Amino acid sequence: MISIEGLSKIFTSNKKQITAVDDLTLAIKEGGIFGVIGYSGAGKSTFVRLLNRLEEPSSGRVIIDDQDITAMNSNQLRLARQEIGMIFQHFNLLWSRTVKDNIAFPLEIAGVPKAERERRVRELIDLVGLSERENAYPSQLSGGQKQRVGIARALANNPKVLLCDEATSALDPETTNAILDLLVDINKKLGLTIILITHEMHVIRKICRQVAVMENGKIVEQGDVLDVFLRPKQQVTKKFVEQVMGTQDENEGIQDLINAYDHGKIVRLHFIGETANQALISQVAKKYKVDINVLQGKITQTQAGAYGTLFVQIEGETEEMDKAIGFITKTSVEVEVIRDVN
Repeated sequence: MISIEGLSKIFTSNKKQITAVDDLTLAIKEGGIFGVIGYSGAGKSTFVRLLNRLEEPSSGRVIIDDQDITAMNSNQLRLARQEIGMIFQHFNLLWSRTVKDNIAFPLEIAGVPKAERERRVRELIDLVGLSERENAYPSQLSGGQKQRVGIARALANNPKVLLCDEATSALDPETTNAILDLLVDINKKLGLTIILITHEMHVIRKICRQVAVMENGKIVEQGDVLDVFLRPKQQVTKKFVEQVMGTQDENEGIQDLINAYDHGKIVRLHFIGETANQALISQVAKKYKVDINVLQGKITQTQAGAYGTLFVQIEGETEEMDKAIGFITKTSVEVEVIRDVN
């Protein structure tokens, strides 16, 4: 468990105080992938750097594995950081060193014997899929390969926590997906806790089970990813959900569809998890004397399951339509009748 209590960071610039992180309190479960999302200036990068004291907090505590990181002296902190790996947006590799030498660097600093270093580097090169590039220099690598080196280096000392600060922001979409798949694989194989900082909701959707939304240095919303997708409360969260669900365009276009029908009920269905994969529409059509016309819909996958919205027109006798809607409701699908033109 990572416990963050009343964490704040105040910078002074031109005799003015700027609060980058504002009295932030958060609990992160051990062994999961936790996402922190926010727009530029929200304070998320400062927040993640406070976790390993690359930035010194103005107040508050960070407790990782029952150790108060914020109370440590420099020697204690140096040892504690060996259990907190970090990867960066722009890789931060040593350009004069090869892939294997970059990965070995933190082991050298930690005083690990040469034979053990070489064994560990070989394990990590295989883990991140760079077995044929170990003697290459960073200038000879693609962006995705550089980030794989960064990940391997961050894992060198067998950390319990991996901090990822915009780790995919400099990568193209295909490479981003490959790096995210690698992080999921590492999480499963090694069981370490990953805290992922991003401004892209599709990154959260793909690999995180829990998410916290930052705005103006504060956590304004948090919870399971599926819950946040289904019921975003804050305006900033709704904007992020629109990135991957296209709900703004959906809402603008659906009204034209609705207006084209002058009979039956127009219903919006929200479904998550297993219900997203069930043949629900065909079940209802077989069970009740109704006709169902799918107007528009979209499903997206998250790490915890599918989430989707479906607009349908239901036609039939009023009693049969009500029975059909009642049946759908009992399946845990959320039902909203948005137009009744009987």
